[in-house]
Amino acid sequence: MKEKGNILIIGAGLCGSLLALRMAQRGYTIKLVEKRPDLRKIEQDAGRSINLALSDRGLKALRLAGVEDQAKELCIPMTGRMIHDKEGNTFLSPYSGREDEYINSISRPGLNMLLLDEAEKMPNVEIIFNKGCENVDLEKGSATFYDYETKERVTYSGDIVLGTDGAGSAVRKSLFEHKKFLFSFSQQWLTHGYKEITIPATEDGGYRTHKGALHIWPRGEDMLIALPNLDGSFTVTLFLPYANSDYGFDNLTTAEKVLEYFNKEYPDAVALMPNLVEEFFENPTGPLGTIKCSPWSSYGKTLVMGDAAHAIVPFYGQGMNASFEDVVVFDEVLDQHEGDWDTVFKAYENVRKKDTDAIADLAVDNFHEMKEHTASPLFQQKRKLEIAFETEFPTEYSSKYSLVTFNEDLSYHQAMTQGRAQDKAILNLLADGKLPDSMTLREKLEIVQKETQDILHDDEVAHNLS
Repeated sequence: MKEKGNILIIGAGLCGSLLALRMAQRGYTIKLVEKRPDLRKIEQDAGRSINLALSDRGLKALRLAGVEDQAKELCIPMTGRMIHDKEGNTFLSPYSGREDEYINSISRPGLNMLLLDEAEKMPNVEIIFNKGCENVDLEKGSATFYDYETKERVTYSGDIVLGTDGAGSAVRKSLFEHKKFLFSFSQQWLTHGYKEITIPATEDGGYRTHKGALHIWPRGEDMLIALPNLDGSFTVTLFLPYANSDYGFDNLTTAEKVLEYFNKEYPDAVALMPNLVEEFFENPTGPLGTIKCSPWSSYGKTLVMGDAAHAIVPFYGQGMNASFEDVVVFDEVLDQHEGDWDTVFKAYENVRKKDTDAIADLAVDNFHEMKEHTASPLFQQKRKLEIAFETEFPTEYSSKYSLVTFNEDLSYHQAMTQGRAQDKAILNLLADGKLPDSMTLREKLEIVQKETQDILHDDEVAHNLS
């Protein structure tokens, strides 16, 4: 393997560990530095998201690094959303009309451990834990770290520095504080936070509710979701306003109030969560925000990737997948411009940023859709029609969700543009009674496709005039 140079990667989470593995495979010498302890030796904090939705874009990245099969062993397929209403009734809303399209519940720490193990097997990778980045010298390609064990500071350098240190990125902070170029940064918080609770496995290790679905209890402003784990448990996440609500994180301060709220809104879920009250008060409440920034790089020496560049809210299940796709796109750009880091960084951001902006916007859209619309009759009618289209005409129609989640060779921006137009077309046609039962499915599809094209044309004209 030809030596290509030294890379300092800051942050050994999912994106950083996959990036380290792939760049090592390309022949670079990697120093991967993480502020937390090695999660393979110390159990991670309770209340931090422990399972995620892995879909086709993420699988494509894992395939590129040769670890897709190992990752799939950690997966539980979820074929759709299991909607729970207030009366305890449930119905399954499939993600797709095509049988081979589903998402996977996967353990965050389990996948991170796999990637760290694979990266560590490479002779040109060194992984260092318990060292928090304090600042980056953007022009020199070096960074200063605080060693949490020795209480001393140490400086590491590389030909380039890649920041994959998450939403609270120290590398991005160094870009923000640098005064020699213009750096734009936005951070937008939802009025909601989240808290995790557990549905434990049954005494014999089984599942207390349907295993093969992402469960949703939509309640307008509030929402509960649950994803299955390999040990028979489910990780349950409550999304709730902080304030300005009869029940918010700011006023759910007693066991009585918590039980009153859950028994009112999620009575069937309460029966599944024997440690509800204890976990509610023991586990932290986390904020939900979107981060956008630019430029992502400086001086051909430093680049941010993953959540450090584009943190998003979790409601499209694409945060990890988008970060993994960063690695794929970066790899493709390297094929074209390897040897000139400044050109690589600028070309990567030029092709990638519009897509990360798109999935950030889609994730916020899906937050409102999940908590407010998934149980509405019009939304259910729309989903039923889309599933019929995908089942009967699998090569001619894909819903917005399918475009984003299962079409890994279609950019997020293209998926958003096409998907939003389709949604608008179907909802308008249904509301106006223009898709009557007397029509054949083929006739309905042709009308939807024509209306979609008209909307896309109008949107393009409006964009060009603005």
